[in-house]
Amino acid sequence: MFHILVVDDDKNTRLLMRAVLEAEHFTVFTAESGEDALSVLDQEHIDLVILDIMMPGMDGYTFTETLRSVQNNLPILMVSAKQLASDRKKGFQAGIDDYMTKPVDMEEMVLRIKALLRRAQIVNERKIVIGDVVLDYDSLTVTGHGKTQELPQKEFMLLYKLLSYPGKIFTRIQLMDEIWGMDSDSGWETVTVHIGRLRKRFEGWPEFEIESVRGLGYKAVKKIEK
Repeated sequence: MFHILVVDDDKNTRLLMRAVLEAEHFTVFTAESGEDALSVLDQEHIDLVILDIMMPGMDGYTFTETLRSVQNNLPILMVSAKQLASDRKKGFQAGIDDYMTKPVDMEEMVLRIKALLRRAQIVNERKIVIGDVVLDYDSLTVTGHGKTQELPQKEFMLLYKLLSYPGKIFTRIQLMDEIWGMDSDSGWETVTVHIGRLRKRFEGWPEFEIESVRGLGYKAVKKIEK
């Protein structure tokens, strides 16, 4: 059960978000200021913070900077009536992970929260789990269907990257730069070759597949949820 902290000085906003999130089976804590939120964090395990900017005392920017200054990497979704690009930029510079403007589409907010939690879990555990399949970043292994395969480093990193963002399209150039590095002498064809090897290696596995997106690149599709 994930624990979410809603920080907003508006009581109605706190009540609405609590109701929506509890309907999604999250455990919800609330605070009306940055100082109150820090007190909650001292007493409770929190997995994600939904944070307003304008609050009495410590505002959302200062709260975020305070957490990041002590190397706290808790996912933060900033939700604010401020819609200027400069406000978003200031939030990301302070260390937030995502930003939404009010009035908030609650369904979209829930989807963003789940995505942030999934990414945080991948980063913290250094593993991706899809059904009974486990990708272990530290050992470069993929375990599933009764066997464990240790992949060549580039193959593993390519698969791990794609499955970290299921459904997201990556161009060959993006993958080349991120996995092989911008200074690599290899051409983008290298990505195509490695994708082919991964497809052959995991052919017939029902948990995921790598799809080509014509004219764009590749994306991983998860067929079975954790």
